[in-house]
Amino acid sequence: MASLKERFIKAIVAHKKLEESVVKEMGQQANTFRDFKESLLNSKLVTEEDILLVLSRECRMPYLDLDKYKVHGDNKDFLPKDIAFRYKVLPLSKIGDVLTIATTNPLDIVALDDLKIATTFKKIDLVLAQEEKIMRSLNALYTEANLVSFLDEEDASDVSIEEAATGEGKGLESLIQESKLPPIVRVVDLFIYEGLNRRASDIHIEPGEGDLEVRYRIDGVLHHGLSLPKRNQSAILARLKIMSSLNITEFRIPQDGRFKVKFEGREIDFRVSSLPTKFGEKIVLRVLDRQSLSLGIKKLGFSGIPLQLFDEALLEPFGIILVTGPTGSGKSTTLYSIINQINTPEKNIITIEDPVEYQIEGITQIQVHPEIGLSFASSLRSVLRQSPDVIMVGEIRDAETADIAIKASLTGELIFSTLHTNNSVGAITRLIDMGVEPFLVSSSVIASTAQRLVRTLCPKCKVKEKIEKELLERVGFPSEVNELFTPKGCPHCNKTGYRGRTALLEVLSFDDTIREMVTKRVGEEDIIKYAKEKRKFSFLKEDGFRKCVDGVTSLEEVLRVAG
Repeated sequence: MASLKERFIKAIVAHKKLEESVVKEMGQQANTFRDFKESLLNSKLVTEEDILLVLSRECRMPYLDLDKYKVHGDNKDFLPKDIAFRYKVLPLSKIGDVLTIATTNPLDIVALDDLKIATTFKKIDLVLAQEEKIMRSLNALYTEANLVSFLDEEDASDVSIEEAATGEGKGLESLIQESKLPPIVRVVDLFIYEGLNRRASDIHIEPGEGDLEVRYRIDGVLHHGLSLPKRNQSAILARLKIMSSLNITEFRIPQDGRFKVKFEGREIDFRVSSLPTKFGEKIVLRVLDRQSLSLGIKKLGFSGIPLQLFDEALLEPFGIILVTGPTGSGKSTTLYSIINQINTPEKNIITIEDPVEYQIEGITQIQVHPEIGLSFASSLRSVLRQSPDVIMVGEIRDAETADIAIKASLTGELIFSTLHTNNSVGAITRLIDMGVEPFLVSSSVIASTAQRLVRTLCPKCKVKEKIEKELLERVGFPSEVNELFTPKGCPHCNKTGYRGRTALLEVLSFDDTIREMVTKRVGEEDIIKYAKEKRKFSFLKEDGFRKCVDGVTSLEEVLRVAG
């Protein structure tokens, strides 16, 4: 009678129409079924789902898609966490004395023996599931439950919602001591590192009426993290405020701070903002990874003609380059990446910011404090006496700052700054509306850019589909295209269809004709018409369409962000 291994080889060969000799050789070289399975997966001849479906037939075990199955929180009590993670098995349900678990390797006899010893169940039934989905379900099942139970182990007197909101339920000394207890420290560390593991750009700690919720902003969208007991709210918030060097006794006004952590061998900065709310202080941690600044602007998503125009503008020895866009469009990251790219020992680079986000070696960074008279305008006036080569002004907010920046760019400095406008041409109108003379704008501005961030399609699940011609014509998409990639959703992207973000870029590069048009106060439409004909200008939406054709993002995402 053929062994299970031999039957499996024949079945997988028949299932995928493979060469039997190749599969047999892999089987002979592998010591265990897990090694055999890894060899098959590494060869890319089969998928894990193919292997499990064949195993399901040969072993007469059901195959379960865990994405369609909800695991109850009480299931964590059926199996010790260390056993579950060691053998990658997920407790699914119990009926009487029978425990059903999901596994990816039903042939591991040692694991089955250990499972029987570790539980009180008389019988263990097995179902098959993909390893990635098992591990994701295990993390969801045990992590939040362990955090809450870990906090519950500590003796904590009940605190009313009003007391928790104001922090007045306990004395300052006892609150500080509680915030340093191992459970509190560990819980804060765990949800911070969970946010980093999930690629979060922000971590929101939000007090509610009955709990403290942690949410993660991933690719621009908020996702639920975990809910923590209300009674531990004061200690958790105090821990974060101590880490961020905030005033632990102040609950009535907003505060800003920062701290650093080590993650995967690199240093991550966190910018911290606290805000008083009805149920306590809400704290938002902005994740600032300096590694992203060293990648260069190409890695930010800039490509094609807009990138070429932008690179040409950066070669100018003096003048002003404006980056425009709404909050959260990546303007600061773009400016920091440029500064990091041109940061050399022979250049004196000074930044004026509110607040200083990334701390970069080799440049002088100034934090403005308007309350003591250190505004953007006064800082810029002082910086000009420091013999700078390059100046970055975090934002042009008023006429005085705009006037000083424009005039400084005419005296030999290269200046970068941001404006809150909808498009690149709108920056011209905005500066003139602030009171800057048109001839000064035309003489100083090298280029005005606009940018937006769009989510990128998940490379593992994006699919190509036909798009209705009428829809493409209505949004102005190139007529020769009729198929585009669309989001589907898989475990790799948390069923969203997107993973990561990229930038759309619009660049208005100035020449003598555009400068003359600005001086004569020609309308935006005429400037755009000329720029499209003579200066390779393209709208944000058109840059997005190119990325749709390249399979980087979807049409829906471009229309959502760029209109």
